[in-house]
This record gives sequence, C-alpha cells and structure tokens, in this order.
Amino acid sequence: MADVKPIGKALFLREEELRRGIELMFFAYRDFTGEADSILAEQNMGRAHHRAIYFIGRNPGITVSDLLTILCITKQSLSRVLSGLMQDGYVTQKPGATDRRQRLLYLTGTGIAFESRLTSLQGRRFAAAYREAGVDAVDGFQRVLRGLLDSDTIDQIAQQDQTRDI
Repeated sequence: MADVKPIGKALFLREEELRRGIELMFFAYRDFTGEADSILAEQNMGRAHHRAIYFIGRNPGITVSDLLTILCITKQSLSRVLSGLMQDGYVTQKPGATDRRQRLLYLTGTGIAFESRLTSLQGRRFAAAYREAGVDAVDGFQRVLRGLLDSDTIDQIAQQDQTRDI
C-alpha cells in the first residue's frame, strides 16, 4: 500500500484505517449512485448522461469545450451523450453571442425537471448524512474530499465558483 508513516499518534494514518476509508468511499459511491442509476435506466441513460445534465444545469450556457474539461471524457463520448439528450428534449444548444462557433448548452424544461429529480434524491442522502455527522464533520468531510482532488480539479472548481459568484 501507500508509504504510510504515522505522525506521532495519528492512528487514522495506519494502513487499516486507510483501507477502511477506501472501502467506505467505494460503498458510498455505489449507494449514492444506485438510486439515480435506476431512474436513469428508465430513460435509457447512464452516468455520463447524469453528469452532463448535472453540470449543464449547474452552469447554464456552458460551452461544449468546458463541459468536456469537467467530464474528462472523449469528444466522441460527449457527442454521443449530448446528441441523445438533445434528441430526447433534455438539452438545447445555442451559438455564442460573440463567437458563433461556440455551442452553449442549456437544459430545457424537461431537463431542468429531470436534473432536479436526480439532485433532490441525492441531496436528501447528503442532508441525512450531514445531519447525522454534525456540522464539524461536514467541514472535515469536505476538506478530505478536496484533499483527494488533483490540483487541476481544485483549480477547475475554483474557476467555476468564481463564475457563479459573478
């Protein structure tokens, strides 16, 4: 496993605690996505569709290029996902105001309702876990998650946060 050298009495850095954290992350991800997966399957969609819908909803007018950066999938995969979402009436695209070559993505009314349904489901799971863990644990959990991110992803999130604040 990783080069684990506990600092003082930092028992949480022992291999068993690290493995337990990894296992809990796997199980949490499975359960967190499970309910949404069943709803997506009813619409013949998968997780790539869900991620696209979520981030388009979170960032109305996002460019295809920026969505590619967030999702870290190939252009071909994104094209397939977006084509289906547009054909089924969840997403619409418009040309950019200043650069007409840009394709800006928006959720339609159907897309907004679907994104809301999926996010509400997962939001309830987070709310219950946050309530049970307490306010201090919420901050600690978010710090741990940020610690798992690559520096490029941290920069990407900071950039999105700045865009939303404008």
